[in-house]
Amino acid sequence: MEVWIKSLEVEMQVKQKGIELEVRSKDGTEQLGDCYATMTGLVWCQGRTKKENGVKVKWEEFIAICASDESLKAAVKAAKKADKAV
Repeated sequence: MEVWIKSLEVEMQVKQKGIELEVRSKDGTEQLGDCYATMTGLVWCQGRTKKENGVKVKWEEFIAICASDESLKAAVKAAKKADKAV
């Protein structure tokens, strides 16, 4: 799978290391985690989790989750349920 960044009139293919997105709270005071977009998929690292210990999702899995409102809502509901169990 190929992933491209289209930003500021620049087209660039995402390679093996990928790109890192820092995710912060709405007010910007708290870092919630990092999301890495790579050739193979996404890696979510909550808090200060290292990339190699993050939650990995292949592009095919991500697409399947987001393919319909129903599957997306089910995935979010399951994630919230798992979050409360911890």
